[in-house]
Amino acid sequence: MKSNQARLNTGNVVPLLGFGTYSCTYDYETTQKAIYMAIKMGYRHFDTAKIYGSEPALGKAVREAISDGLVDREHIFVTSKLWSSDHHDPVSALHHSLQNLGMEYVDLYLVHWPVRFKKWTDYPIPNEEDFEDLDLKATWAGMEKCLQLGLCKAIGVSNFSTKKLQYLLDFASIYPAVNQVEMHPMWRQNKMRKFCEDYKIHVSAYMPLGGPGNFWGSTFVIKDPIILSIAKKHKVTPAQVALRWGMQKGVSVIVKSFNEGRMRENYGAINLKLDDNDMVNIEKMVEIKIMRGDHLINTTTSPYRTIEQLWDYEI
Repeated sequence: MKSNQARLNTGNVVPLLGFGTYSCTYDYETTQKAIYMAIKMGYRHFDTAKIYGSEPALGKAVREAISDGLVDREHIFVTSKLWSSDHHDPVSALHHSLQNLGMEYVDLYLVHWPVRFKKWTDYPIPNEEDFEDLDLKATWAGMEKCLQLGLCKAIGVSNFSTKKLQYLLDFASIYPAVNQVEMHPMWRQNKMRKFCEDYKIHVSAYMPLGGPGNFWGSTFVIKDPIILSIAKKHKVTPAQVALRWGMQKGVSVIVKSFNEGRMRENYGAINLKLDDNDMVNIEKMVEIKIMRGDHLINTTTSPYRTIEQLWDYEI
């Protein structure tokens, strides 16, 4: 097993450096070109979702890369996600994503959020009337069906607390292979990682740099004095330090940039090795959760009246 890969509880292998494809500003052609460029650079793990709108561009980029002899499909790891308005029928939702991608399967299919919307809610910020009661048992049965039908190689969840994971494990016939959550040096997810290690659930990190450049993101992580000091010591960039920290924790990190220079910089994190002092110093950083999920909170229709309820007080 290469040090820059992890083995899931399904036996499949996931590259620890992932390429995020969400963008609220880039068009289809820009996204497709960036993904093709990423494949040429060596990225092999790509993260998308129905709600991102990037499935068609990702599919086209992968097909072109295969056609040009850059890569085989079995060497590309593709993740997509069940949107909250599709909990009533995960199988149909995944069929639709596969149609968008032009693929026969995805390597990983995740429940995007532990929340269910009405069927027409195909936008990221719900209105008060869009919420429905979440029936996680029914949703997970649909996810298991996706796996049994061969539409995906593994199933998992995203944005689940340890309490929600434990509830899922209490009835699941097939355990989730992955929980994708916000994780970076300022939100280290120690409790979550220990829980997932005990149950052989791989942790995947979105916003591994804190989401700089996004309207909801922050530069706190890459501008922190501890990260800057470690970067100076190793003659690397702060982003490379943050990404390598996650990978050395055994976590796959989903980093998103369509800028060629930053894409190469992020890929260079693979070659960095942080020492024990670096890892200890990062543990001293103040913790702050950046993606809180406030859009899922209301006092009438949402199952979560407060942020603390959404994260089961793990915030």
